[in-house]
Amino acid sequence: MVYKMKQGTKVELRKALIAGVFAVSGAVVAAQPVIAQAPTAQPRRTPAPEVLLPTPAPVVAPPAPTTKAGAPVIGIPEVQPLPVAEPVMAWPLADARALLAVIDTIDGEGLFAKDYQPEALRAAIAGGAGSALDAVASKSFAWLAEDLRDGRTPMESRVQWFAVDPDQDETPTSMLMTKALATHNVAGTLAELAPTHPDYQALKAALATTPKTDAATRSKIRINMDRWRWLRRDLGEIYLIANVPEFQLRLMKANHQLVKTFRTVVGKPGRTATPQLAEEVKAVVFNPTWTVPQSIVVGEGLGASLMRAPRKGYKVTRNSDGSLTVVQQPGPSNSLGVMKIDMPNPHAIYLHDTPAKQYFNQAVRAESHGCIRTQNALVLGMTMAIMGADMPQEQLIANATSGKYTKVPMTRTFPVYISYFTMGQDTGMTGNVVSYADIYRRDAPVLASFAKARELKTTQRISSEPVIQLDNPL
Repeated sequence: MVYKMKQGTKVELRKALIAGVFAVSGAVVAAQPVIAQAPTAQPRRTPAPEVLLPTPAPVVAPPAPTTKAGAPVIGIPEVQPLPVAEPVMAWPLADARALLAVIDTIDGEGLFAKDYQPEALRAAIAGGAGSALDAVASKSFAWLAEDLRDGRTPMESRVQWFAVDPDQDETPTSMLMTKALATHNVAGTLAELAPTHPDYQALKAALATTPKTDAATRSKIRINMDRWRWLRRDLGEIYLIANVPEFQLRLMKANHQLVKTFRTVVGKPGRTATPQLAEEVKAVVFNPTWTVPQSIVVGEGLGASLMRAPRKGYKVTRNSDGSLTVVQQPGPSNSLGVMKIDMPNPHAIYLHDTPAKQYFNQAVRAESHGCIRTQNALVLGMTMAIMGADMPQEQLIANATSGKYTKVPMTRTFPVYISYFTMGQDTGMTGNVVSYADIYRRDAPVLASFAKARELKTTQRISSEPVIQLDNPL
């Protein structure tokens, strides 16, 4: 089946690209491409209702076993996490006092001074330079650096967290402590670890103006500040970031400037909830095919039904073992729509178009099987192809309008972050902080960890719970 786009639509595409193509030179993006589409109702945007709940190395998943229904289960190797190694160095009194001053004001970063032994450090300073001070100051610095760089929340409290943060590899604690002591600039070294994203700064400002009597709001601000520390500090020159509870995808350029937002439909709560990932755009697929998962081919009887009565738009193949493979062909009714962002990951999560565009008008858009449906997906796909493959305009238009499967590999990749923030700046990034519904109930374990004493860090880098790979956009 070949889907032919109307000639008038091709003309509009050409006009739009010529008028507003992305021009990339280093980190500079000129304009947003706007592609003429059928108008859709745009309801007034209001934040989803807030729900406040009560209070050793990177791991590579092994080959996925399959369930009886055919849905692969991604298992996590059983590696016993070990406590992280923390250095002990010689601390001059002046540097120890500077460290104590940072700890005394760390509440402004959403952390707790008590976690970093201020009284023990004060006593050690009073005792003078020596091994006792070295041990206490080194421990206090290491714990504070770890939390500022990697987040305070222990891994077991980060539900469905699979975005490995490389910051601890790129700026290990020993390097940070050596730098702080060599330059005698403890405060500056620690300050360089804070996230630079405007949302973090907006949350920090909100924390400063929220009364201490409003403990619930302050706790929610703190955990969302911490979620920024879970991500790598340098998010990239140009990147995509989806916030699941906000139902939005943002395209960002240099210095975290917002280029464009896209409404999204995310996974339903439960076993199809969208996990948190950090991946890369490797290719853009125009007019994709969709290999129907065995949970539908077998579990819902689609394969047998198509063998009895072939249906336009589906290709059925009988395999040597007798099983059936069903592939939905490109076209306007394809479950992936007309564009898919290829971002390879063990969870089979990606960004894609959809023929079911009515869901974009809902206030709460948790309707998928884990993948992220994206409004104006053709705009996004073309933008990525222009920036990442330096594709000529005419070829780009031909690919998008041909109705034929076309995969455009990226010669320049871009990071994609699938995050989970229940508080942050509004979509326009005006500085106004809003709350979003905790649709997957992921706030509770983070809040609980903040209510307890800080835990020792371990070598664990991602969540230990399995992920069921459905690869099903329906």
